[in-house]
Amino acid sequence: IGPVICLVHSALVLGLLQSGAVGARRLRGGRSERRASLLPSAPHRQRGDTTTTESFALDFTAVEDNMDSFMTQVKNLAQSLYPCSAQKLDNDMKLHFLENMSVTCNDGTPAGYYLKESRGSRRWLIFLEGGWYCFNKENCDSRYETMRRLMSSSKWPQTKTGTGILSPLPEDNPHWWNANMVFIPYCSSDVWSGATPKTDQNDYAFMGSLIIKEVVKNLLSKGLDNGKILLLAGSSAGGTGVLLNVDAVSELLEELGHPNIQVRGLSDSGWFLDNKQYLCTDCVDTISCAPTEAIKRGIKYWGGVVPERCRLAHEGSEWNCFFGYRVYPTIRRPVFVVQWLFDEAQLTVDNIHLMGQPVQEGQWRYIQNLGIELRNTLKDVPAMFAPACLSHEVITRNYWIDIQVKGTSLPRALHCWERSLHDNSKNSKAPPKGCPMHLIDNCPWPHCNPTCPTIRDQVTGQEMNVIQFLMHMGFDVQKMAQQQGMDPSKLLGMLSSGS
Repeated sequence: IGPVICLVHSALVLGLLQSGAVGARRLRGGRSERRASLLPSAPHRQRGDTTTTESFALDFTAVEDNMDSFMTQVKNLAQSLYPCSAQKLDNDMKLHFLENMSVTCNDGTPAGYYLKESRGSRRWLIFLEGGWYCFNKENCDSRYETMRRLMSSSKWPQTKTGTGILSPLPEDNPHWWNANMVFIPYCSSDVWSGATPKTDQNDYAFMGSLIIKEVVKNLLSKGLDNGKILLLAGSSAGGTGVLLNVDAVSELLEELGHPNIQVRGLSDSGWFLDNKQYLCTDCVDTISCAPTEAIKRGIKYWGGVVPERCRLAHEGSEWNCFFGYRVYPTIRRPVFVVQWLFDEAQLTVDNIHLMGQPVQEGQWRYIQNLGIELRNTLKDVPAMFAPACLSHEVITRNYWIDIQVKGTSLPRALHCWERSLHDNSKNSKAPPKGCPMHLIDNCPWPHCNPTCPTIRDQVTGQEMNVIQFLMHMGFDVQKMAQQQGMDPSKLLGMLSSGS
């Protein structure tokens, strides 16, 4: 009975879709932002509620321009509903170890990946996990003792649940929920750049760049050979890994006879600056070491590989290629950059520690200058999303759909970017109308954007609003109001509203 009910249900949903499409066509020439949805509005919807099969967010804004794309969505929806039954759908990604056992984690255990196939979809999302790095025997030994899962596959679980852009639920992941999802655990500690095996001379293997290539080769036999789009995404060290590997993945697919798979990159929280620390400290461990010094030592220790075009541009100083604004101009494939303007990992390596003691005036100036420097490095990046928040990583967070820059959410901006790439392939150079994808906050303080993730006091665990956070950091409202030539209460009002 289950499959029969399911098929009837599919027909009903398709009927709703088609009537919606007709309605959308009638709206042509009207407001491009008009939206139809089978979901209740966001405040009334319980996130993660999967009890009703009707939960499919329908965005008809694209229908007016592209009926083919809409009908593809309809087909994908039908295919995803067809096999359903009374049983709960298995949405987890399952662990697979690499067929090539010589490509390993740091400790020589086999590397691998998690996969959730989406039969019928020709879109693939490969995600590179983050987790800092180590750059000499001492701090790699310490990392092995304290964070073994980042250096060994010996205790990886058999399944993994996708969140954020890896979620298979349309209400949590509006445009990518139906893709084939791949999660590659980070167990090479080399910012996905190494190509050195474990030997009698080398205590650890550093094979990050080779792990990515082996995963891609393995996936070809699981449906990627019929793929149309491959989005290589990653957060933190994984975000930098995207910048270092996106061209190499595309070139590998071309070599293996698959030039029609369009490879793109999505780099989250991996756009680091090689700036001068607020306080210079000795290079003892990953946290205290200045970014440039750590990478210089790391490249030698890992046998790190950088993209050929970047290597030629920075011959003799290849460490430059680990910094977004230096490697980005040499990348050929399209890349979307997501970067908090006040990235916690960047501030940590710059020796700015925000919780605990109130921030001194010199630190406050340093933080504001960091936002200005980051804006400057991003100004020529056509596709990016940069909120003025103090945070780190976003695309796999449950709240990733809630953050906005200038009224546009991150999933919406990514959707606009995809549409622009689709339109450009038809030789149309103009970006889609009313579809922004170069989004950067102008306000100058951490968390001046009201949609930023919640900040919690590290001691009490209490949530803090923007004003409490700024005062906790030593922000002097009276003095700042005087500098801006305004009344303190007006400044507080502007801070509260995120102006």
